[in-house]
Amino acid sequence: MRLAKFLAHGGVASRRTSEEIIREGRVTVGGEIVTDPARDVDASSGVAVDGVPVAGEEARVVFAVNKPMGYVSTAKDTHDRRKVTDLVPGRHGRLYPVGRLDVDSTGLLLLTNDGALAHRLTHPSFEVAKTYKVKVAKGPVSQRAVERLRAGVKLEDGRTAPARVVRVSGTVLELTIHEGRKHQVRRMCEAVGHPVVALERVKFGPLELGDLAPGKTRRLSAPEVERLRRSGV
Repeated sequence: MRLAKFLAHGGVASRRTSEEIIREGRVTVGGEIVTDPARDVDASSGVAVDGVPVAGEEARVVFAVNKPMGYVSTAKDTHDRRKVTDLVPGRHGRLYPVGRLDVDSTGLLLLTNDGALAHRLTHPSFEVAKTYKVKVAKGPVSQRAVERLRAGVKLEDGRTAPARVVRVSGTVLELTIHEGRKHQVRRMCEAVGHPVVALERVKFGPLELGDLAPGKTRRLSAPEVERLRRSGV
């Protein structure tokens, strides 16, 4: 495998950034500095970056995060804002958010380095359900508004699929959707006359937020990951 690809698979950086790291003379193979990104290596070659060994293909991991308000759901941010990836302790290579939440939204978010799983959980064709606890303004929410949400709401980018809606109280709804349009829940509630005051994701596929405290993370067990892989249609 080419050295740049080996570093990328090992979670060091993207392939392009790995090439830059190599050319800067920060990478050694068998104790010798190598500046050629195309150098062939494998797990037994003794690759290291800044003296830290690189094992090669990284282990696939999935973390559940209770995202606090004020954090952005991205692995990089040009405005130096707090990122959800900062909440995971230790070094796990490149972790990416699955199913983003707005900076002002909270609740269950997944972080993983498993691209295939991330695709399955977010692509509309798999219809993986996500449930939100939503506090709205201008309550109480009428039965007519609930029925409109259940039937699908016409937005500027088309009508939404029918949602499952439970009226918890006059101003709190539990809303389940399987689409992933930008700001979808907020726009749906606005469309029926009830702007969102607070939004928390409480369930992603079969995984529930449970008692995970805000700002805390936990690594999912193998059975939990397998259930996620089987979720959706």
